[in-house]
Amino acid sequence: MDKTLIIGYGSPIRGDDAIGPLAVERLVERGLPAGVEAIARHVLTAELVTELAGRERAIFLDAAAGGEPGTVQVHRLEPDVAAHSTMAHFLDPSELLAWCRQLYGQAPEAYLITATGACFDYAHCQLSPVAEAALERLLEQVARLWGY
Repeated sequence: MDKTLIIGYGSPIRGDDAIGPLAVERLVERGLPAGVEAIARHVLTAELVTELAGRERAIFLDAAAGGEPGTVQVHRLEPDVAAHSTMAHFLDPSELLAWCRQLYGQAPEAYLITATGACFDYAHCQLSPVAEAALERLLEQVARLWGY
């Protein structure tokens, strides 16, 4: 099993919200190092817990709506055992980590990398210029985390 799982998520039809899935697409096109797997999702669902089980590291990639457009931030994540969810539609990354720890006895070291978007109007996988520039900086942060 690969040691690192990268999960890019967001809506491909909401402009800059597509940053996560587009980041995964670019990472795959550029070639992933051994031990790294990348997947794109519209939303984070309970099924991802099985994907996280047994991994050493997880990197979540998402767009942020608040803050200065173009800003890229890296946050260390911890399992959130206080999260309340129905597990029916979508989850927060920290909640996924909590379920992973609860069900499998451990959760991977995890990070959330966000790029703040400027436009979330309907636009299929079409990023604003500021988000396009931020996407490259986001990809640089991903490479730093896996030591590539």
